[in-house]
Amino acid sequence: MSGPLQGIRILDIATILAAPLAGTLMADFGADVVKAEMPGAGDGLRNFPPFKDGKSIWWKAANRNKRFITLDLRKPEGAALLLKMLPKFDVLLENFRTGTLARWGLDKETLWQANPNLIILRATAFGQTGPYATKPGFARIFEAMSGLTYITGEPDRSPMHNGYPIGDSIGGLTACNAVLMSLLGRARGTVTGGEEIDLSLTEATFRLLDSQTIQYDQLAEVPQRTGNASHYSAPANVFRTSDDQYVSLSGSTHAIFLGNARAIGRPELPDDPKFNSNQNRFAHRAEINEIYVDWFASHTQAEAIAAFEREKGTLAPIYSIAQIFEDPQFAAREAIVPVQDDDFGEVRLQGVVPKLTNHPGEVRHTARSIGADNQAIYKELLDLDPADLAELKEKGII
Repeated sequence: MSGPLQGIRILDIATILAAPLAGTLMADFGADVVKAEMPGAGDGLRNFPPFKDGKSIWWKAANRNKRFITLDLRKPEGAALLLKMLPKFDVLLENFRTGTLARWGLDKETLWQANPNLIILRATAFGQTGPYATKPGFARIFEAMSGLTYITGEPDRSPMHNGYPIGDSIGGLTACNAVLMSLLGRARGTVTGGEEIDLSLTEATFRLLDSQTIQYDQLAEVPQRTGNASHYSAPANVFRTSDDQYVSLSGSTHAIFLGNARAIGRPELPDDPKFNSNQNRFAHRAEINEIYVDWFASHTQAEAIAAFEREKGTLAPIYSIAQIFEDPQFAAREAIVPVQDDDFGEVRLQGVVPKLTNHPGEVRHTARSIGADNQAIYKELLDLDPADLAELKEKGII
C-alpha cells in the first residue's frame, strides 16, 4: 500500500454505505482498512443490485481496497476478539443503531480500555443523543428530513429524491473528514487520547444546505422547488436541444453572463436593466430563461457546446455513464481505471479523487468475498493458527 495514510489502520464494522465509504476513501490513500462482517450473510450491500453471476457489482466498487474478515460481535467470544485486536488499530468505524454496541458489551469506555487512543466514528441517522437517537435511518430518511428532498423537483409536483442515495455519500465524506481531523490532531499533539465522533447523517446533509437556515431565520422564507432552475442565479436551467439532447447552463457572475449572452447571439442582453446584474436577472428569471429555451430548441447539442466554448460561456452536456466512458477529459485524467477483481478479471471503477502529485493513492483491487482474509489477518493480529480459526468457525464466531 502507498499514499499519505500508509501506516494508519482502520477497523470497519459498519454496513451498507455511509461509514464504509469513509473507510474506502481512506483505503484509496494507503490506510489499511479491515472490514469485519457477520459470518454467513455479510454486509447487506452484498445483496444490493445490480448483479452479475449472482454477485453484487456495487459491493465490489463500494468496498474496494479493503481486507475482509468475519466476526460475530453479538457473541461474547466475538466481542472479546474485537477487544484483543483493537490495540492494533487507530480507528473504528461503526454505524449500528445507538446503544447497540453497548448492549454487546462494547460501550466506548470498554473500547477505550482496550485502546485508549482509539478514534471511534459512530454514524447514525440522528446521532447519539436526542429523542430520535435510537431510530433507524437510511439515505432517504437523511435526505427527506434534512430539507434536501423538499427543494428537489418541479414546483407543481411532489418532492423528489436523487436517483442515487446521495445522503449516504454526503455522510461518508463527512465521516472521512472527521476521522482525518482527529488523526491530524493526534499527529500534531494538539489532542491526546481517544475520540468519539458522533455523526448524525441527517445533520451532515442538512449542513450542506447553507443558505436555507439563515434565509428562514432572517427572512422567514421557505425555499420551494424550482425544477432545474437555480435557486440563486439566472439564466440557469436544463435545456433541450433540437436533437433531443440536454444541456445544463450556469453562470451567476456578470462576466460569465456576458459570454453566455454572446453565445446565443444576444450581446445586448447585459445592457437591459432587467438583466444587468444577477439580482435583476434572478428577479426576471422566467423571462431570461425563456430566451434560452428558444435558442437551444433551434440548435443541436454539439452546436450549442461549440458556441458557448467559443464565447467562453458556461454550458455542459448532460452525460449518461456511457458518455462519461467516451469523454476525452475523463480519459486523460484517468477518472476511470482498470482494476483486478477475483471473479470478473479486469473491471473498471472511478479513479482516486483527489489527485495528489507527490504521494498519490491507488485502486489496488475490488471488494472481495466474505472472510477472504480471515487466515492472514487473524494470524497477523492475534497469532491464531488454522486450528484456532476452524474452532471459531465451528462456533459461528467467524
